[in-house]
Amino acid sequence: VSLHKPEIKLESLKEDIKDFLKTSGWEKKLQNAVYSELNVFPSPCHPAAPPEHMKEPLAYMRKAQGSWEKRILKSLNSMCTELNIPLAQKRPVSEQKELLNKWNEMGTDEPDLSLFRPVYAPKDFLEVLMNLRNPNYENGEQPSFRNHLGLIQVPLKVKDIPELKEEFSELGLNIGQLGIDDSAQVPPEFFENEHVRVGQKVLAEQDSAAAQQYVRQGCPTALRADLWALILNISNQPEDILYYEQLKSNVIQHDLLVDSLIYKDVKLTASNDDYYFVFEDYLYQV
Repeated sequence: VSLHKPEIKLESLKEDIKDFLKTSGWEKKLQNAVYSELNVFPSPCHPAAPPEHMKEPLAYMRKAQGSWEKRILKSLNSMCTELNIPLAQKRPVSEQKELLNKWNEMGTDEPDLSLFRPVYAPKDFLEVLMNLRNPNYENGEQPSFRNHLGLIQVPLKVKDIPELKEEFSELGLNIGQLGIDDSAQVPPEFFENEHVRVGQKVLAEQDSAAAQQYVRQGCPTALRADLWALILNISNQPEDILYYEQLKSNVIQHDLLVDSLIYKDVKLTASNDDYYFVFEDYLYQV
């Protein structure tokens, strides 16, 4: 309709669109969308590089990942054979109804999972990491200061002290931080009140980049949910709710061996932990 208005001219169409985006609030939404995409965008690499190379550029790491994956699959398959259960199967209708009825209180369910064992022990994984060696890096067989620095001997590029100081400048002793007990130049309650006020302003602006910078000095509990939704550019749109319902429907229809392993893991940690037990049902749902 607006294109038929005499005040809109082709010569100034670009500027008119920019103005429209600003006045309608879409400029901020587009900026947030671009910002969240940039955070997960893969770093540029050679155009002829295969997908697995882009995911992990080091060949010896890819080899180690492949052998670890084979080991996990072998462990899973042998457990399936021993217990005579499939990796995945469709649930009977009665079981689907039962699961749907107790969806919000899965923690009350007590299936017998004593026969299910962990797929691997943390000790095994640590051993794999300790045995990783870069074939292009000769450290010498002789024991030296360098090869006693730690258990894992992979030479990875890490930031030096000046770079770390710059990266985490907000953690400097002369900068206020929410939620720590160190004595600071500014009384904690003054800093907290001001920080909450700034946080409310950031939320009012609805700017993802500003929110990410803001939480580097701590995130007030009352604003936490809204700030993280803004940083991750999450909103409860109808299509998001529909997608969640589709995922939930798939869970209810299909029974996976992995579900039992995760259930057992959550049962062993969250339900016995003072900090996590209140979220036990949410963890099962996720």
